[in-house]
Amino acid sequence: MKNCKLFSFKNIGIYMGLSILFGVNLSQAQNDSLVSYKPFSVSAHIKNMHIWHGFVVHSGAVLATSLEFNSKNEKFTFGFWGGGSFATTDVTNKNTGENVSAYYKELSIYTKYRFSDKFFIEAVTHNNYTGVEERGDKLSYWSYDKTQGYNFVDLNFGYNVTPNTLLYLATIINGGAGDYEILNDGSLKNSWTHYFEINSKVWQDKNSSLSVFAGGAWSFITDKTFYTESSGNIINVGTTYNKNVDIKGYKLPVDVTLMWNPEAEKAVLQLDITLF
Repeated sequence: MKNCKLFSFKNIGIYMGLSILFGVNLSQAQNDSLVSYKPFSVSAHIKNMHIWHGFVVHSGAVLATSLEFNSKNEKFTFGFWGGGSFATTDVTNKNTGENVSAYYKELSIYTKYRFSDKFFIEAVTHNNYTGVEERGDKLSYWSYDKTQGYNFVDLNFGYNVTPNTLLYLATIINGGAGDYEILNDGSLKNSWTHYFEINSKVWQDKNSSLSVFAGGAWSFITDKTFYTESSGNIINVGTTYNKNVDIKGYKLPVDVTLMWNPEAEKAVLQLDITLF
């Protein structure tokens, strides 16, 4: 009987010890998980110009920032992207006919859902209100009047056919921001512009990589698009070189993008430095 009791007490002690140890480890794991998960993040970039889908949105230096929320499973993202310029651009005041200076200003909202490592869907409301008040219009951040030309929404799909190659399709919804054709009777016909791009990383080493891309835009229902003067054309061809520059132990990501728009006969070189 004594041996049985001793054996029983030993087992109880072992079970209690294991339970306490397991509980401590579980609590620690939960705490580690909470510490490692960071739902909010911010970033800042400084660029010599701002380009997008074959456009030179602003030809001067720009500071771009973002604030975003990411779900714990990393599938859902919701964020804000904003840009402001250091130099001005000229716009024409419709009331006086004079050219006035305006700084580039944009605050866009985006959301993305990743169904898998390969496939995602994304929606963006672009709000580029550069020069709205300077040209004599009333600024209304939530206005999507197609004739105002600064707010529009697009719905995008991305698919990684390989880890290094992305297929990207964007569609401007309901003809925002001047994405329309003026018919003979003066009415406006929405073009619903589609933009398709292939982006592929073709070379990589420890601290740098090189990607190439090509994109085109078209509309099935109008003779012009948001990006082109015709119903369809190649408008964005180029390459991006990325390098992590070592500055006293700090890795500073630097991107240099060579972009050529064959339709507009425009070629530019964009420098993009990620500050954090």
